[in-house]
Amino acid sequence: MSFARWALLCVPLIVLLGFLSGRSVASGDENAWYQALVKPALTPPGWVFPFAWTTLYILLGLALAMILNARGARGRAAAVALFAAQFALNLAWTPLFFGAHRVTAALLVILAILTLSVATTFAFARIRRQAAWLLVPYLVWLSFAAGLNWRIGQLNPDAQSLVPGARTSQVIG
Repeated sequence: MSFARWALLCVPLIVLLGFLSGRSVASGDENAWYQALVKPALTPPGWVFPFAWTTLYILLGLALAMILNARGARGRAAAVALFAAQFALNLAWTPLFFGAHRVTAALLVILAILTLSVATTFAFARIRRQAAWLLVPYLVWLSFAAGLNWRIGQLNPDAQSLVPGARTSQVIG
C-alpha cells in the first residue's frame, strides 16, 4: 500500500477511536464532576481540548502511516507495537479520569503514555525521521496534560467522591 492509502486508513481510524474514547463518558465542560473540581490556573478553556486532540490524532495517524508504509524497515514491528500500546492507554485515560474519577490512576496512565510515546518517537525516528517529528506536539501536549492531571490531584484530594461516577455511555445515548 502507498503512503496515501495508509494515511487514508490510519488518520480517520485514529481520529474515530479518539472521538469514541472522548464520547464514552461525559468529559470537559459536559461533566458535572469535572466542573466541580478546583483546576490549575493554566487549565485551557474547554474548547481547546477537542481542537488540540483532533489535531494531535491527525498527526498520530500520519506518523503511523509513514511507518506502516516503510515495508521491510528494521524495527518496524516494534515501533508499531509501541505505538499501539501508548495509543491503547491514551484511549483508556478519558474513561478513567472523567468516568471513574480516578485522578491518581489517570496520572499513572498518562505517565505511562508519555513514557511509551517517547520510546515510540525514538523507534519511529530510526525508520522515518519525519514520523518522529510528527509526534513531538503530542509529547508536548502529553507533558502539559500530565501536569494538569497532577495539579488537579493536588488541588482535589477528595476528587473521587465529589460526584458519583458516570454509569452510561455518551456514545449511544
